[in-house]
Amino acid sequence: MSEESDLERTEPATPRRIEKAREEGQVARSHELTTFALLMVAAAGIAFIGASVVDKLLKIMKTGMQLERELAFQPDLMVNRFYELSIEGLIAIAPLLLPLAIVAFFAPMLLSGWMVSSKALMPRFDRINPINGFGRIFSVNSLVELVKALAKTAVVGGVATMIIWQKKEEVMALMTVPLDAGIGRTGDYLATSFLLIIGAMVLIVAIDVPFQIWQHAKQLRMTKEEIRKEHKEDEGDPYVKARIRGLQREAARRRMMAEIPKADVIVTNPTHYAVALKYKSDSMRAPTVVAKGVHLLAGRIRELGEEHRIPILEAPPLARALYFHAELESEIPEKLYAAVAEVLAYVFQLRRYHEYGGAVPNPPVDLPVPAGLDQPKHATESV
Repeated sequence: MSEESDLERTEPATPRRIEKAREEGQVARSHELTTFALLMVAAAGIAFIGASVVDKLLKIMKTGMQLERELAFQPDLMVNRFYELSIEGLIAIAPLLLPLAIVAFFAPMLLSGWMVSSKALMPRFDRINPINGFGRIFSVNSLVELVKALAKTAVVGGVATMIIWQKKEEVMALMTVPLDAGIGRTGDYLATSFLLIIGAMVLIVAIDVPFQIWQHAKQLRMTKEEIRKEHKEDEGDPYVKARIRGLQREAARRRMMAEIPKADVIVTNPTHYAVALKYKSDSMRAPTVVAKGVHLLAGRIRELGEEHRIPILEAPPLARALYFHAELESEIPEKLYAAVAEVLAYVFQLRRYHEYGGAVPNPPVDLPVPAGLDQPKHATESV
């Protein structure tokens, strides 16, 4: 039962799943909202500039109905006249068409926001699969769309029927009035019907928008297993991360070992800790730790130091203090300047002895290591 529940899509979509769906062009859409916005703009346009547009179109129509004698015998002139009248007609209705085009472009963004997805334009062969096509035809979504279509038909038809029934006497009287007056009254009836239909569309939009949002969220639901897998991908596979950390440590260790031949001295515990120091007075402000290790790694540092004839000094408190409080490839702490200075002075004396001979320098003893500095930074830190 637990495995079955993990495979059921009961969990809300994660932000990553929602973003991926947007990249693929899967967003909540309400065609009813777009239709309602277009109808509203059309109604506003007709109310404010409809009369002037109609006047311009009537003038264009009257001009087009007037046929001059020379036009009847010159087809080229007729074509030019038709072209001119067409341009004038487009200019006349442009104040209505331009706002509608703008609304048609921006209305879908009211629900899903701005989105540009090239994946939505890619061909998908499953869309032309007849089996999938039949599945979509008889799906719940298709049933809902059918119900919405019937509802819209009922609303539009009901509003039109109501208006005709209420205005039946006025509509029948249109046959007895002059043509101009009849056209004007017909326009008024149509405008009234148009506004009432738009008002009825508010109910459809109010139902469709929440439904589309719910439907989209339902389609993006995830199983518990998918969420666990996503979290695992975000955090990274622990085995892969451990392997990467191991490789990083190995690479860092190789770089550290490659720096040991460049060290000036190696301070040891003598067996548990080993720290290699380097100091160049012309380029360094303070001595720098080039390698450090404990147990087996400390032994390897000592071996490399002996192979490259690096001076090795046994100073347990200083070795522990450097190991615990000095970072690799960083300068030593200021509290250890005095102790390390004595060590470097001994190293320089030892070099002079090997080059020019003389008295053998004595290794420094009782180095000034501050009390407690040879202990780990935290009480919980283990060696």
